[in-house]
Amino acid sequence: MDFVSIIMGSKSDYDVMKYCAETLEQFQVKYELIISSAHRSPNRTKKYIKEAEKKGAKVFIAAAGMAAHLAGALAAGTTKPIIGVPMKGGAMDGMDAMLSTVQMPAGMPVATVALGKAGAVNSAYLAMQILAITDKELATKLTEDRAVKEKKVVNDSREIEVLI
Repeated sequence: MDFVSIIMGSKSDYDVMKYCAETLEQFQVKYELIISSAHRSPNRTKKYIKEAEKKGAKVFIAAAGMAAHLAGALAAGTTKPIIGVPMKGGAMDGMDAMLSTVQMPAGMPVATVALGKAGAVNSAYLAMQILAITDKELATKLTEDRAVKEKKVVNDSREIEVLI
């Protein structure tokens, strides 16, 4: 069973990452969501990566704040795609998380999305785009979703043009 693995560094990350889970649910994409810290529970994190791969995880989404580098720890433990979602908070309000996620050494890539809700949603979309490379049904759903979004923008534009 192919699925997306969402790993959060702490329970407080769920307030943002629930939007990732909800987005995957809208497209009926299976996912697993756990809490595991790269620094506070490194053995659990390493063990989980291997277990998730055996169960069918195709993409990992890692959400962590401050300078905690969960995405980098995942990248060190698997060759599957990793998407990092930096969390706001701490003295630098998320910039430290952003920098620690995006600044990976050559050969250890982590795709990095925005802070906050937009990043959580985009991590789900990016994971689905990766899965859609080999899943035609999901690719069709994503194409239809884009068409709906485009239509909304065009309709919104017409409403404003009429008002002017």
